[in-house]
Amino acid sequence: MNTKSILSIAVLCLMAVACTQKATMPKAPVAKKIPKELTIHNDTRIDNYYWLNQREDSAVINYLTAENEYTDAIMQHTEDFQTKLFDEMVARIKKTDESVPVKLNGFYYYSRTEGDAEYPFYCRKKESLKADEQIMLNVPKMAKGYSYFSIGNYSVCENNKILAYSEDTLSRRKYTIKFKSLIDNKVYSDEIGNTTGGITWANDNKTIFYTVKHPETLLPYRVYKHVLGTSADKDELVYEEKDNTFYTFCYKTKSKKYIMIGVSSTVSTEYRYIDASKPNSKFKVFQARERDLEYEIDHFKDHFYIRTNYLAKNFRLMKTPVNKTDKNNWVEMIPNREDVFLSNFEIFQNYLVVGERKNGLNQLRIRNWKTDEEHYLDFGEETYDAWISANPEFETNILRYGYTSLTTPSSTIDYDMISKEKTLLKQQEVLGDFNKENYESKRLWAIAKDGTKVPISLVYRKDKFKKGTNPLWLSAYGSYGSNSDVYFSSVRLSLLDRGFVVATAHVRGGQEMGRYWYEDGKLLKKKNTFTDFNSCAEYLITEGYASKDKVFAWGGSAGGLLMGAIVNMKPELYKGVIAAVPFVDVVTTMLDESIPLTTGEFDEWGNPKNKEYYDYMLSYSPYDNVKAQDYPALLVTTGLHDSQVQYWEPAKWVAKLRDMKTDHNRLLLKTNMDFGHGGASGRFERLHEVALEYAFVMDLVGINE
Repeated sequence: MNTKSILSIAVLCLMAVACTQKATMPKAPVAKKIPKELTIHNDTRIDNYYWLNQREDSAVINYLTAENEYTDAIMQHTEDFQTKLFDEMVARIKKTDESVPVKLNGFYYYSRTEGDAEYPFYCRKKESLKADEQIMLNVPKMAKGYSYFSIGNYSVCENNKILAYSEDTLSRRKYTIKFKSLIDNKVYSDEIGNTTGGITWANDNKTIFYTVKHPETLLPYRVYKHVLGTSADKDELVYEEKDNTFYTFCYKTKSKKYIMIGVSSTVSTEYRYIDASKPNSKFKVFQARERDLEYEIDHFKDHFYIRTNYLAKNFRLMKTPVNKTDKNNWVEMIPNREDVFLSNFEIFQNYLVVGERKNGLNQLRIRNWKTDEEHYLDFGEETYDAWISANPEFETNILRYGYTSLTTPSSTIDYDMISKEKTLLKQQEVLGDFNKENYESKRLWAIAKDGTKVPISLVYRKDKFKKGTNPLWLSAYGSYGSNSDVYFSSVRLSLLDRGFVVATAHVRGGQEMGRYWYEDGKLLKKKNTFTDFNSCAEYLITEGYASKDKVFAWGGSAGGLLMGAIVNMKPELYKGVIAAVPFVDVVTTMLDESIPLTTGEFDEWGNPKNKEYYDYMLSYSPYDNVKAQDYPALLVTTGLHDSQVQYWEPAKWVAKLRDMKTDHNRLLLKTNMDFGHGGASGRFERLHEVALEYAFVMDLVGINE
């Protein structure tokens, strides 16, 4: 047989294989179109997939199921690799472990895990860590029979005899409060449903205050008082918030002297208070709400201490006598500073500890009450996170704080504020061959479209880094003033050890650089969040931290909105994008006040009933701006029972993308039919979702082992 004949047979064989592959290639689901006209401000939008918001409709369930099956089929060839990724991530976790105990009211409280159990045990020991253990909540046992189970909060009354706890079995963040005797372990018959999960004990050991959610919007809006042993149906309503832009909550001050009811919107707060030893007294207003006035309170001796933005954009610390709480009586302790954001504070008998943020990094400031001498803790790394941890007692000179970085596992440290000595109590143990010296982290600054410097934190494995060739995993959030602080992740090692550079873009809309950073990324400046992210991606390519054809982006919830915006604006920048529970149908959602969170977020996104905000939101809303163009590969995830971002937003977005995009890149929608916004509840189970995401991006750059 001559060479020409051999080549002809080879070509025919390749054509046959290609035809077979084409014939067996799974077909993407196509959602039916049912045009829905949505008109406001003399502008009509046609939404062909509006019908997907009918959760109970069998056609909707069938469509979501078909998308799941399609995703499974497309990713089937990676199943073994997903299993390998899952196994290696689990293998790094110390399965039997224990948290650092916290001493409170004569007991040491801690949680621990055992073996392959998905859930923890919540325990305590009396007076000494050598005492016998009392298991308060055996969550592995409690979770049996449920596909989802979560303990929201637990709280022990002042005489240490009764435990109140809240549980969610539906993944809708609607918690049921229950009670248990810590003397004989009997569970009381009292049950309180549809709560936020928070529990505040009065000092009489029989009364709790709790917050319930609105039956339609799920906004926390009422505070009730429950007396143990009585029917929840007869609980007294002590406060109801009438303004549906505010959230309601309740807590007890560190001093245990006062019970506080707080209400909070994006730009305003208000508190009421009573003596915790007099649960039947009437709540008094601390400082009446005013637009653009935010404050939060704690108590010590004869004063309330107030962190506030009153005449202070970056917040300041003030105090006022307990019997004169109006703002006209507030006295400044720590002033506002242009370059420092005051984040929080912790009061001790001899010291004040203040959490601050400068140049995007957290700092801890220690001040002696008597001498006014002060100092800052030194953390010694270029990029890190540090925070005030659990410090329930006043009478101590020990500050407990947490610390982590991109290369340092999460650590719990006791700091002696007198001697300035640090004691490492626990550092997250990473099983296997992890050595932090193999990795390098950096703090970089990209230049945004308008000239603003945007911080980036990144990490890579030294022996895997080769300038200009590495794949990049870039993530961000950029909303609500929520900070994307860096942290160590043993899971992330699966990316780093395969050559990925992993980076976080600290884009505007967060609060890393101070209050102005947040204000420059919300309302009519929201697009700064999106252009900042694209600028960071371009900068990392230019500086050689990423190959230009191997850039991947990840964002969840409001960060998923960011993902939807960037792929409309600059799809060519990205090889692939993962949008987790993404908020992508901005205009329609913000026009529907029956949807949870909508009314409480008008000061974040704007109210589209106002034409100026409508036009601006419409100009970036990912769903409304899908167009006939090439898009990167996309993996979109959601939960059928998500109460934060409704499942139909990503479902509609994927349906519209399928219809309009001009490329042949992967477009996958994975809906978890059992869970909500936070995904799986088990500590190992959730790693299956991570393994899918990692396999998705690695497969696109030819990594399969």
